[in-house]
Amino acid sequence: MSKQQNEEVVENQPQEVVESTENERSEAAATEPSTTEAQVEADDGLEVLRKRIQELEAENSELKDQYLRKSADFDNFRKRMFREKEESVKYANTNLLSDIINIIDDFERAIKSSQESKDFDMFHSGIELIEKQFTGMLERNWGLKRFESEGEPFDPQKHEAINMEEREGLQDQTVLEDYQKGYMLHDRVLRHSKVKVGVPKAAPSGNSDDNDQNQNKE
Repeated sequence: MSKQQNEEVVENQPQEVVESTENERSEAAATEPSTTEAQVEADDGLEVLRKRIQELEAENSELKDQYLRKSADFDNFRKRMFREKEESVKYANTNLLSDIINIIDDFERAIKSSQESKDFDMFHSGIELIEKQFTGMLERNWGLKRFESEGEPFDPQKHEAINMEEREGLQDQTVLEDYQKGYMLHDRVLRHSKVKVGVPKAAPSGNSDDNDQNQNKE
């Protein structure tokens, strides 16, 4: 169909059809730039996402590195604390042993003196003095105190009864003899004293008195 014939066809078409065709062409022409802009915007969005992903990967790598350093620091700290704890336990009695060393020196001097003089009384006096110094040092420096029990009321919190004996004149259970001394560490019993306990003697029963009287009558 020639150009002239097309123009004739268009001229012969109704006015509404011609206008509709022109509108479709205009819309198609207007849609092409919009499609291009949308594609550009999509590309820009992808670029932003790529940059954000790179930033997150870098941040994740940095956080991982910080975590590894913190983990290594904590592991070193734990090992150091464990080592210091071991040393603390190992040398916890340093001060006590330093005090005991001085007492050992006193014993060595007493033994040496007794070997030279052969004086038993002097040796005995020296041992007594050392014993007083030793117990005094333990009480003064470490809160270890020896307590006396003989003549005291029996107290199961402090005393361990090894033997018991009925005794006249007693109102309550009383410690008669101290077999082994007890010790207090500050306000706590470190070792119970081993004692002999006196208990009030039981009064004779009425039946025994009646039997004795009957026997006397016979």
